[in-house]
Amino acid sequence: MKYTMLGNSDLKVSKVCLGCMGFGDATKGMHSWTLPEDKSREIIKYALDNGINFFDTAMAYQGGTSEEFLGRAIKDFARREDVVIATKFSARTPEEIANGISGKQHVRNCLEASLKRLNMDYVDLYICHSWDDHTPIEDILEGLHELIQEGKVRYIGISNCFAYQLAKANAIARAKGYEEFISIQGHYNLIFREEEREMAKLCKEDNIAMTPYSALASGRLAKHPGEQSKRMQEDSYAKGKYDATEKQDRIIIDRVMELAEKHNVSMTEISLSWLMSKVASPIVGATKLHHIDGAVKATELELTDEEKAYLEEPYQPHRLVGMMAQK
Repeated sequence: MKYTMLGNSDLKVSKVCLGCMGFGDATKGMHSWTLPEDKSREIIKYALDNGINFFDTAMAYQGGTSEEFLGRAIKDFARREDVVIATKFSARTPEEIANGISGKQHVRNCLEASLKRLNMDYVDLYICHSWDDHTPIEDILEGLHELIQEGKVRYIGISNCFAYQLAKANAIARAKGYEEFISIQGHYNLIFREEEREMAKLCKEDNIAMTPYSALASGRLAKHPGEQSKRMQEDSYAKGKYDATEKQDRIIIDRVMELAEKHNVSMTEISLSWLMSKVASPIVGATKLHHIDGAVKATELELTDEEKAYLEEPYQPHRLVGMMAQK
């Protein structure tokens, strides 16, 4: 396994971050394809055994059961100081706003609940799951600052925002003496590269770590034509992100398949090798042990500049999808 420093922090993380959205009680969230606890633990332990030390979850994943599964597995299989745990808090709800719960109090309430589910005293990276249009960013930053001062959070990140919002937030943090966001978790892969317009440039200049989700486009960049999985059949959210551009994306996926055959490796290794050359540590979900194998092997594969250009050349601009489509 290869490791990297995460942006402007002292967090040394594996080049693969295990995304834990696929772990959790399938009856308690928006996904019907998630793994029960015994299967989740098996994958988490296998990831640890293969050098992965970076894990990403969220309060929103399957009613918080993803956090519970991860917390129990880490307690049983690793020393807390040897892993980097990231979780995410959601935006204020209309009910919280109506009841006068401030952004500052909301952040604290969310973290305390997450720490209880994780059975941990602190998280290494606490991530704002999306830009909250109904809460002043100053309130959120102040709340996060207090939690850092108390030792309950080491560093902070953000997900699902525009580059100008990240730049604005960090400028406000600097002016007020608060901590800045050290990472951005956005939607970025070979068939969705809109983050390259502005976000990637900002991150390069300010040394903000990119830890993108949907690294394999919900499996589309890892499968041959006609291959299916339970997730691809049942994940309506992913279908909404990728089905409309399937024809143009197919050209790129075919090139991934071509290079995989040339190198005698999996499509996963080609797709992730390309992404790892662009970002700090992509978030890779796994519902089978061989998913971990492919991600780990990708850290050792070096594509040439010509091969990267060959993969990139057919790309056409995409409309924003998923959480960002609502912005």
